[in-house]
Amino acid sequence: MSPVRRLLVRDLASVVSPARTRAPLRGVALREAEVIERAFVLCEEGRIAALGPMDALGAIAGEVEEVDGRGLSAIPGLVDCHTHACFAGDRVHEFALRAAGASYEELHAAGGGILATVRATRAAGEEGLAAALERHRRWMLQAGTTTFEAKSGYGLDRDTELAQLRAVARAGGVPTWLGAHAVPPEHADADAYLDFLLAEVLPEAASLAEAADVFLERGAFDVAQARRYLEACREAGLALRLHGDQFTEAGAVPLAVELGARSVDHLEVTGASGVALLAASDVTAVLLPASALFLGRPMPPARALVDAGAAVALATDFNPGSAFCESLPLVMSLACTQLRLTPEEALAACTVNAAHVLGRADRKGRIARGYDADLVLLAAEDWRHVAYHLAGPVVETVIRGGEVAWSRSA
Repeated sequence: MSPVRRLLVRDLASVVSPARTRAPLRGVALREAEVIERAFVLCEEGRIAALGPMDALGAIAGEVEEVDGRGLSAIPGLVDCHTHACFAGDRVHEFALRAAGASYEELHAAGGGILATVRATRAAGEEGLAAALERHRRWMLQAGTTTFEAKSGYGLDRDTELAQLRAVARAGGVPTWLGAHAVPPEHADADAYLDFLLAEVLPEAASLAEAADVFLERGAFDVAQARRYLEACREAGLALRLHGDQFTEAGAVPLAVELGARSVDHLEVTGASGVALLAASDVTAVLLPASALFLGRPMPPARALVDAGAAVALATDFNPGSAFCESLPLVMSLACTQLRLTPEEALAACTVNAAHVLGRADRKGRIARGYDADLVLLAAEDWRHVAYHLAGPVVETVIRGGEVAWSRSA
């Protein structure tokens, strides 16, 4: 019989976790954090077995690996609930063109944008995609992300879409089918492309993905097309998500509420009526401030959403064209400096609320007994340095499933 795997993180300056037990957190509850000072966390078989102040730590029988937490603080492993991390190539040339004045929509219309990455991703093959995703996964891990979602949507054909979903699952991510991301050039129009997706790709995609997503935006898919796609995906057993209100208010928020989607993501141009709809619904608003910054777009109305009582999550939108950023600590900094969220609100938004979007809030996003032993040890006694230290080396050690997955000092 093999020994029980134990990991003890001891002498931490503090352990910080979103308060309460429900998910998602809203309103005042979003800014409540539980803090244990001079603390320990004991992990057994990949779960949190005990935590508390050091003076409550008794003798531990049997073998235990120890991590010295002196001078460090601990927060839950970060959950990135919106990425496009499974892609090949880059779009640095477009980045330079955009810096010279070209708009994102102009680049897309000229055959760049999403379709440029589609060409590179199709050419990479499944092994190439797996290698690229492993590289990106390591980047995210080193920034404190222990759970990540990644979408397809850079294949736009049957084989590459399915290869993306398989690669995400093999890398330990949460796969989302974003077949309706853009219309590839081999299809006459959006309706013809949807005919192909639903007949030829959905049956197998539904067995590989956990959710379906659609880009409801001018130049991509309209409300009727998005409804058709999402309803078919729901019938196939997939949870529903939407990209919406990134450039125009084209009906994404009402459709998300109507269909009971898990989330609607972006919301850079969402107005007061959209805020009110989301606040009265069970749809989580996933905000992507790194994308808004990267494209020079307005920031989403985070403060209005939180104050109205909406469920809010944060994510990186990590992708090669509009948010080449894998760092949730940087997103937390933007949330505090640009979206007017408090550090506590930002923490809850990329832990427990992001875990809720992925259907995992019962075991991820909190440091609590019985939860997965996913922790980020920060190189500061005050945990708020995770947002305060802008793009700094604040992540010291990442523990995933009760094991040290990465350490700056290793």
